[in-house]
Amino acid sequence: MTQRNETPALILALLITLALLGGGFWLFKNQFATGGGRESNNSILNRGNGSATSERQSLGEKILLAADTTPQKQAGVEALAKGDVEGAIAQFQASLKAKANDPETLIYLNNAKATNRNPFKIAVSVPIGGNLDIAKEILRGVAQAQNEINQAGGINNSLLQVEITNDDNKPEIAAELARAFVKDEKILAVVGHNSSNASLAAAPEYEKGKLVMISPTSDAKALAEAGDYIFRTIPSIRFQADSLSRYAVKQGNLRNIAICIDSQAQYSSSLKEEFTSAMFADGGRIAPTNCDFAAPDFNPSTIMSKAISNGADGLLLVPSVNRLNVAIALAKENQRRLALFGSSALYTFETLKQGQANANGMVLAVPWNPEAFPGNPFTERATRLWGGQVNWRSALAYDAMQAIIAGLKQGGTSREGLKNAIASPDFSAQGATGAIQFLPSGDRNGAAILVEVKPGSKSGTGYDFVPLPPS
Repeated sequence: MTQRNETPALILALLITLALLGGGFWLFKNQFATGGGRESNNSILNRGNGSATSERQSLGEKILLAADTTPQKQAGVEALAKGDVEGAIAQFQASLKAKANDPETLIYLNNAKATNRNPFKIAVSVPIGGNLDIAKEILRGVAQAQNEINQAGGINNSLLQVEITNDDNKPEIAAELARAFVKDEKILAVVGHNSSNASLAAAPEYEKGKLVMISPTSDAKALAEAGDYIFRTIPSIRFQADSLSRYAVKQGNLRNIAICIDSQAQYSSSLKEEFTSAMFADGGRIAPTNCDFAAPDFNPSTIMSKAISNGADGLLLVPSVNRLNVAIALAKENQRRLALFGSSALYTFETLKQGQANANGMVLAVPWNPEAFPGNPFTERATRLWGGQVNWRSALAYDAMQAIIAGLKQGGTSREGLKNAIASPDFSAQGATGAIQFLPSGDRNGAAILVEVKPGSKSGTGYDFVPLPPS
């Protein structure tokens, strides 16, 4: 080969070598320039979006609550997805001015602000596609807690990031998401899930992966046996059953209660079991009425005839959130013939709106009511933040966040450290429902509150939930 022919080949080889060196330097710079830490400056951009669950997860790069989309919110997620953090912050702030009660936007705003603050990362799993209202209620509690701690400077100068996920209240999706959370080593805890069925399906994954799960709303008895990393801020279902039974027997002078459950909801069967034991202990009994809200041939008229013919003087309704309408239909059929009792699933605006006079006098065991905790700052702050009252799911999601925040403050900045902090007998945090403490089982150490449906003007339906004095 002549020198004339060798020169182009040498130049080409030199250019290839320089390109490879330049590419290697670029990779090195992008991998290590952030200096380690829990999240890189572009943490929202660098997430692995190829997983089967990625479309159900978002730190702010996509909208999950499509019903609350505004042009500014859409612009915000697009800006964040491109790495324009400051632009995203401005758009999210503008969206909140247009729609102040959107918890997703507030969470995304705080996530964007936390990007360069070496954030602590947690996840929240809610049923956006299963029950949008419940999803928003839980997210409002999470968003309020995140907003408060971040505005106060965070935890040891690190802000809090929250990944929102949608499990549709479906056990198989909840378990799949749990596996994804476990694989993401930056996630230190999970707030969720909503339904007991979803939480029970996901719990083994969290336990195996040693990742703290705190459910604000799942109260199935079996969850207490799910493992050391499983907690909940809703009071034990045994406490709910004890409160209802004691009131029925001692205040209501009732001795024979019929029960209607949802056989497809774990919590429903748990409450029936605990209430039955409590009634026998209090001197009452259970009327032998086979009543299942999930039965394809469910007939309110037939159920009421059987309950009355069996000598029932009271009726306990324990529906799942997906069958509230069926339970309210049974309450209407009752026409106030039997004293009505209910689980926390019925602690909803729809019970007042649809039940009206037929729900009047119904007594529910619930975990929170704003009037039951006078002087607690949560209610006033929530009303100011969202422009109206929030419900018990928001309060208990807020409490789950406060437990996680307190655990992080006490040095639990690893998964195991956080679990040890929360599980400590000396652990205590302050939340919407007062002191937050856990039993060795992971259950909330606290009593249920009884509320009664009474005529009133606060809800706008003509009826309100009014706390009963402690017995």
